[in-house]
Amino acid sequence: MKPKPQEKTQKATERRTPRHWQQMNRKQRREMMRKLQSDDLSLEVVHPNAAGIDIGNESHYVAVPPDRDSQPVRRFGCTTAELRAMADWLNQCGIQTVAMQSTGVYWIAVFDILEEAGFEVYLVNARDTKNLPGRKSDVQESQWLMKLHTYGLLRNSFRPSQEIRTMRIYWRQRNDLVQSAGRHIQRLQKVLTQMNIQLANVLSDLGGLTGQAIIKAILGGERDPHKLAGLRNFRVKASEEEIARSLEGHWQDDLLFVLKQEQEGYDFCQKQMAECDRQLKRYLQEREDRSQGASLPAETRPARHRKNRGNAPQFDLRAELFRMTGTDLTQIDGIDVMTAMTILSEAGGDMSKWADEHHFVSWLRLCPDNRISGDKIIGKRRLPTNNRVSVALRIAASSLRLSSTYLGAQFRRLRTKLGAPIATKAMAAKLARLVYRMLRYGMAYMDRGAALYEAQQRNRQISYLKRKAAQLGLQIVEAPAA
Repeated sequence: MKPKPQEKTQKATERRTPRHWQQMNRKQRREMMRKLQSDDLSLEVVHPNAAGIDIGNESHYVAVPPDRDSQPVRRFGCTTAELRAMADWLNQCGIQTVAMQSTGVYWIAVFDILEEAGFEVYLVNARDTKNLPGRKSDVQESQWLMKLHTYGLLRNSFRPSQEIRTMRIYWRQRNDLVQSAGRHIQRLQKVLTQMNIQLANVLSDLGGLTGQAIIKAILGGERDPHKLAGLRNFRVKASEEEIARSLEGHWQDDLLFVLKQEQEGYDFCQKQMAECDRQLKRYLQEREDRSQGASLPAETRPARHRKNRGNAPQFDLRAELFRMTGTDLTQIDGIDVMTAMTILSEAGGDMSKWADEHHFVSWLRLCPDNRISGDKIIGKRRLPTNNRVSVALRIAASSLRLSSTYLGAQFRRLRTKLGAPIATKAMAAKLARLVYRMLRYGMAYMDRGAALYEAQQRNRQISYLKRKAAQLGLQIVEAPAA
């Protein structure tokens, strides 16, 4: 009878164990076992010319291998001249690759200068190195990063190209302006409510044509409710009488002053958004045309589902994105031009950064996080993320609830079976896979309709019932159609 692998390991350990093993206490035995295990441990040096940098606000600590310099750990300031001196010193030490943590925005200047100097920069997540005892000082942290990077134990984070980063800056700035404008609208509604002007009860948006016309007339000195209600746009559902009744309140000079301030803030945000749109349009038009002469596909979304969003860009963003990428992501149900712009500005159009669509979904943290032991799932965890692409895809997935499309029928079935949160995450992962295929392989998306999905589900249920009936010795006969 052959000995088991565990018995072989135990016998080999006993042969290497000193004779006075039985005379040792528990602490000494544990220390001896640690030494024995460390003798068998061999780590492969992946990056022999590696350095580690601990990023800070005022200074950065840089560590190189001890045999490269008499002072292997040095401190550099955050000015451009000192960062260039850091790059020169690393070059003198023969360093080829550098690892640093993504600390706030302080790493960006260091990353750009080192990348410009020809170094291979690894931007690592602090989550991968924070759960370690000791090493609390900046010097020890930089040395620990260098050691981990030397043995290839750190993963590089994704950073898009400069072209995508520039587009991302414009789009993020525009989104910040949209949020600021929304906060001004909320304060406008609060001030009007304090004066008992119930305009928000008859108008869905104070930033629309009617709401802005009435507020500007109030700031101009008009107080007659009927004259203010006469500024109503024909598309407003509420009548002039209803609007006039909601405009009867008490006017206070202090609240009118706040109303003026908030309206000026809202107008300023709108002006800044217009300038951002012009800059973004100019930048997109300067990009390379990858459409290869193809024409923009026709809009497949019904007109009733196209919302005239007041915060939408004031130019044809869909056409510019198609010219830039050669594909139209808005053909996918649930993804509008704003969501497509968010995806391209955050992840870019080059999907070769990820090996396949499953890696892309994992990067978005839309995959399940199951703890498996012994081929059994012993627990499930939620993967927290603030990835803007993930948030946009979740919002797009939730909009499929009332869609009469193939994806809409699939989402409603998952929502009934698994619940809204899990179904939203699953459909967001589905949309991410479709986006990956369109950008990576140039595939076109075509909706097959909700009726096809429901028919497929019906056939699956019938096949399942027939198999169960056969196992029980029964037979299912389909009734003829009425």
